[in-house]
Amino acid sequence: MKDYRELSSGILHKMLVEQGEPIQYYLNLEDKVEMNPLIGKEIYLRWEGIIECISCQKVTKKSFGQGFCYKCFTSAPESAECIVRPELCRAHLGEGRDPEWEERNHNQPHVVYLAVSSAVKVGVTRATQIPTRWIDQGASAAIKLAEVPNRYEAGVLEVELKQHFTDKTHWQKMLRNEVDESVDLEEEKWSLEEVLPGDMLEYFSEDDEIFEFHYPVLDYPDKVRSLNFEKTDLIEGRLLGIKGQYLLFEGGAVINLRKFTGYRVSIGVLD
Repeated sequence: MKDYRELSSGILHKMLVEQGEPIQYYLNLEDKVEMNPLIGKEIYLRWEGIIECISCQKVTKKSFGQGFCYKCFTSAPESAECIVRPELCRAHLGEGRDPEWEERNHNQPHVVYLAVSSAVKVGVTRATQIPTRWIDQGASAAIKLAEVPNRYEAGVLEVELKQHFTDKTHWQKMLRNEVDESVDLEEEKWSLEEVLPGDMLEYFSEDDEIFEFHYPVLDYPDKVRSLNFEKTDLIEGRLLGIKGQYLLFEGGAVINLRKFTGYRVSIGVLD
C-alpha cells in the first residue's frame, strides 16, 4: 500500500450529513472524519476483517440487513419488517418487537414524500429525519406530500401511492446523475388530490416547499461498478465525490458505505 496517512478507524456506520451548498459529509468511525476536503485526493478504505453487530455489539461472521448478526436481524426492532413495509407497523397498537422502542420511533409523526433521484419516487420517513433521509437516498429534490400521526398510517398511504409512483431508487442512474429535469414536484403532488381516497386527504400537507440538494461531486461517471469489502479488503483511488451514502472514485468505481455498517475499517489519505 502507498504511503498513506491514516485518519481514523473503527466500526463503520452510515455517514453523517449536514445540509449545505454542497452537502457536508462525515465518516462516522471512532473519530468523525470530515469527507468533503478529501474529494479530489487519493484515499484508501481498509476492512480489518471484523464485523460487529450494531445491535448487540458481538462479533459476527456475516452481516444481515446492513449491520446485524442473524439473531438480532430476526429479533431487533430496528430490523423489523415494518422498516421496509411501514404498512405492517403495529406501534400504534402498542405492539411490535419492542413496544417501547416502537413507541419512541414509529408511533411518532411521519412524512410521506415525493422525491426525485432519477424518476419520481414515493417514500416514508419519521418527521425528525427530514432532510437527512432524502440526502441518504441521493435525491436531487423532494417535497412533503402528507403528514401523518404514525408509521402505519404513512405506510397505508404509501401503498396507495405506489399505483402512481415507484418506491425504489435506481441507484445506478442516481450515481450517474441522470435526473429528469422536467419534473414539477408541486404539480405532481397536487395532481394526487383528485385520485386519493377522501379519508387520506385529511393528512395532505399544505407545505409546498421544494427541498433541493447539491452533492460534493467533481465528476459523475458514465458507468458505475460496485465495490465490495467481501471481494477486496482494500479499496483505494482518487475520490471524485459523494452522493447518498456512496463514495464515487475515479474510473466509475463506487461503494455504498451503508451496506457495510458494522464493518471495522480504517481510512487514510495520500498527502
